Order: sequence, then structure tokens, then C-alpha cells
Amino acid sequence: MKTARRIIGVLLIAAAAVTAFYWWSYFSGGDVRVTDARWYTAFESSFPIADGWMALCSALAGAGFLSGRRWATRFGLMAGSAILYLAAMDITFDVENGLYALAPANAAMTFEIFINASCVLLGLATLAVSWQSA
Repeated sequence: MKTARRIIGVLLIAAAAVTAFYWWSYFSGGDVRVTDARWYTAFESSFPIADGWMALCSALAGAGFLSGRRWATRFGLMAGSAILYLAAMDITFDVENGLYALAPANAAMTFEIFINASCVLLGLATLAVSWQSA
């Protein structure tokens, strides 16, 4: 269990950092934008605060898991549930708008698929480790 807590700790800190990088890229150059269409940017632009909460919980849980703090599990449960919720919102939007079909010719969409899959796996793993550690 100790190894799992350390692995999740590192992954959660990495997720918080990748989230910060994503939003820096989104607002500074748009390299991660699948399209610049208004319907897409209106949806995506509604996520920074929610993603910020998820990143904060992830960073705190990650630091707690790495340092062996008891409170890490509480933040892990919050982070895991936030990660899964945000992933579900994003996946639903992508499916409803046919965005996955753009992946072969759109690097941003390919990265989006990686983010979606990673979030589902990390959210589930974080909840499992946190629940077992509680």
C-alpha cells in the first residue's frame, strides 16, 4: 500500500502541473484548443476554476501521500471525485459534438483523448488508494 500511495502522490502532483500547463497553453497560444469555434471556446473557458479546484486537491493529496500524512486520503477522495467528474463532463461534450473523429488530423484532439483516458484512470486509482487508506 505504501508504494501505491507514493505512485499516486507523484501522479497527482504531475496532474496538477499538467493542468496548469494546459491552461497556460490554452490562454496564451491556444495550442491545446481543438478548434477556435465559439461554441467550443465557450465550453472550455468555463473549466479553469473547476480545474483549479481539482488541481489544488490533487497537489495537496499528492504532497500528503508522499509525506505520509493522514489527511492525504481526504484530499485524495476530493481529488479523485473531481477528476472523474471533470473527465465525464469533457468526454460527454466530446462525444456529443463528434470531436473524437477529429483525432487523426488534429494533434490537440489526440492530446484531449490522452487527457480523458488519463483522468478516468487516475481518478479511479486515486479513489481506490484513498478509500483503502482511509
